[in-house]
Amino acid sequence: MWLNIEEMVSTTDRAAAIRRVLWVTLFFNIAVAAAKVAYGYFSHSISITADGFHSTFDGVSNIVGFVGIYFASRPPDEEHPYGYRKIETIFTIFIGVMMSLMCIEIFKQAYESLNGETRVSVTKESFIIMVITLVVNLFVMTYENWMGKKLKSEFLVADAKLTRSDTYLTTGVIIGLIFTKLGFTRADTIVGALVGVLVAKAGIGILWEAAGVLADRKQMDPEQIKEIVKSVDNVIYCHRVRTRGTNSHVFLDLHIKVNPNISVIEGHKISHIVEEKIKENIKEVIDVLIHIEPYVD
Repeated sequence: MWLNIEEMVSTTDRAAAIRRVLWVTLFFNIAVAAAKVAYGYFSHSISITADGFHSTFDGVSNIVGFVGIYFASRPPDEEHPYGYRKIETIFTIFIGVMMSLMCIEIFKQAYESLNGETRVSVTKESFIIMVITLVVNLFVMTYENWMGKKLKSEFLVADAKLTRSDTYLTTGVIIGLIFTKLGFTRADTIVGALVGVLVAKAGIGILWEAAGVLADRKQMDPEQIKEIVKSVDNVIYCHRVRTRGTNSHVFLDLHIKVNPNISVIEGHKISHIVEEKIKENIKEVIDVLIHIEPYVD
């Protein structure tokens, strides 16, 4: 067996919980996107339309999330002994790529607006729609971020960042509408361009985090591991602590030094105690590889 029954149940429950979160956020994201895009085109507002595209990609990322979580939740097998959890990271990269493509479209619309004579229609309905969608986005962002941290889901946390950027953008759009109403006709275009900059920044941040996971960036502080290991009887020294994986699925390897006069069986028992101690204190660690060395003064 590549995975024990308890881990299989935990993985299945986690995947089901993530899917429930995605269903909730998908519903709200589609509603928000439809409202923004429809009104943006109707009122000829670049900033509202750009914000609507951003919300549309929020919904698309939810759909992508369903696919990613399905594959990432599969248990380890002979071909993939370390499991499929990094597939979630790969799909997280998709969010970053989508945001990069989206900012290109936003900049394109802003450029066309600067060279055109399109007049933005700002009405009471403009403010009502944007304020309502802002409140909805704040709820979605808070809920998804909270659940993402609770479930240790990289995808949900990244998706929450995508929605968080949406709240910043919507706030900026509202400010732009106010200036446009006051007679500053280029405010909508400027805000639209700023929206593109913020989207690009958020997208790059998501890509950077995901790349770190795929490049096996350390997931835990080695000193934290050493403190736990040194609390085990008969462990004299601990070094070369390395971690990799995702924040919810950590693989750990380390070296420990023990009395050179003990038997192989005794050394083996000590390594098992160390492994149990680590897993007991850090639930995210799912596999520990220990190299035993003789301690020499």
